[in-house]
Amino acid sequence: MLIDSHAHLEMKEFDPDRAQVIERALSSGVALIITVGTNLKLSRKAVDLASSYKNIYATIGVHPHDVGKVDNRIYDELRKLACREKVVAYGEIGLDFFRNLAPQARQKEKFGEQLQLAKELNLPVVIHDREAHDESLKMVKAAGIREGVFHCFSGDYEMAKQCLDLGFFLSVPGVVTFAKGKIIQDVVKHVPLSSLLLETDCPYLTPEPYRGKRNEPAYIIQTAKKVAQIKGILWEEVAAITSQNALKLFRIKA
Repeated sequence: MLIDSHAHLEMKEFDPDRAQVIERALSSGVALIITVGTNLKLSRKAVDLASSYKNIYATIGVHPHDVGKVDNRIYDELRKLACREKVVAYGEIGLDFFRNLAPQARQKEKFGEQLQLAKELNLPVVIHDREAHDESLKMVKAAGIREGVFHCFSGDYEMAKQCLDLGFFLSVPGVVTFAKGKIIQDVVKHVPLSSLLLETDCPYLTPEPYRGKRNEPAYIIQTAKKVAQIKGILWEEVAAITSQNALKLFRIKA
């Protein structure tokens, strides 16, 4: 069994053939998909998808790119969404100091508010951290949250150890298959499999040998096989253990 712990099936890139994408995932052994909300509109769409498909679960939240217009009304709507069946986490939330589509001060303010909202809702968090490693760790520590995942992990092994000390999982994207993915390959080599999840982040970050195409959950097997190669074990073992990790984090009984 494989679990794609972070996909964006709610995004417009999948509007033409979403049902076929989901069917291809099932046919490829992907038993469950977590589709991840990034603003109120897409969180609603993610939750509706989870309601429509047995093998899909959803998260809700506002991505750092979209925090410019977040206010208490948005938070109230997210609270309502959190009560819907199959909502398993809060996120993706965090900091993105690479693109800076919202001012950094605004990002930090809204990240802090959403960490507290996740605590209020008793949901694990899905963290987006891009070129904001120190600040992200500092804010997670200060919030007292000890249940979640750093999605599309981009830090080095020293940062990885700090995340593990907080009780967090690290999610491995298709970047691990890239020739230039040396940092995440080193992290995968040294971090216990019991602390790793697999993700596509589709439609982004398509793994080899499919680079250049739109990513989709069926391709996660390539990430599993690369992790297995790095660790010198069977990919089926990687699939089994990372799937159990995902079920544990998202409190899914399968």
